Amino acid sequence: MDDTTLTALMEREHHDVDEAIEDFVQGLRERHVRHQDLRRATDLLQRHIYIEEALIFPPLRAKGMLAPILVMEREHGEIWRTLDALNLEVGSGTVADSVPDRCRQLLHELEVHNGKEEPIIYPQADAALTDSQKDAVRDFMRSGTMPTDWVCAQVGNG
Repeated sequence: MDDTTLTALMEREHHDVDEAIEDFVQGLRERHVRHQDLRRATDLLQRHIYIEEALIFPPLRAKGMLAPILVMEREHGEIWRTLDALNLEVGSGTVADSVPDRCRQLLHELEVHNGKEEPIIYPQADAALTDSQKDAVRDFMRSGTMPTDWVCAQVGNG
């Protein structure tokens, strides 16, 4: 697969997010709270959701792909709330007993979500977005930063 397709780029980010969460979980197994791994997972995941909701979903929605986008946005909300709960449970150094279970919950939500998104949404994005829209996504992935106060559509003011 061409690694410049949106499908390949977005799937690679899915793997990066999973890896960051798994690194955090591995730290917990070793009795270390690796805040940097959780921060990396949070930053990657929230930015990834931003790319989808701000850059990929609007053109797909305009082309009539309404129901799948609504499902993705609903699941983004669930994932975002789980991530928020996880960050709250980790706190400022004290880790709640629920953290490993919350990590498993987040990884499961991502697995279910990505299992729909990768074969349905991304190939449609590769087919339906204009070259300039695809370039905007690629450019943002290389160097863009999401607004600091942005949250996904199903959580709040996204």
